[in-house]
Amino acid sequence: MTQPFDTTAVIHSLSANRGPNHPDTDNTGTVTIIEHRNNNSVIAEYKGRRYSAVFNPFHCIYYVDDKYGLIAE
Repeated sequence: MTQPFDTTAVIHSLSANRGPNHPDTDNTGTVTIIEHRNNNSVIAEYKGRRYSAVFNPFHCIYYVDDKYGLIAE
C-alpha cells in the first residue's frame, strides 16, 4: 500500500461539457491518491470526497470519476 500523495489528475466533471480534448478545456485538478492497488483500482480524494479513479501508465496521469464514482463512507 502506498502513502497518500497529491498529484494532478483529469477530473470527469471538468471535461464533461466540452469533451476531454477540447482546446479551451482545463480539465485537470489536484487530487490526493489514497490507495493505488493497480492501474484500474485507485481511490482518489477530490474536494473532500473519495472517488474511484484509474491510472494511465502510457500518459502517466490519473483519471478521477467524480460524477459516477463516489465511494460511500
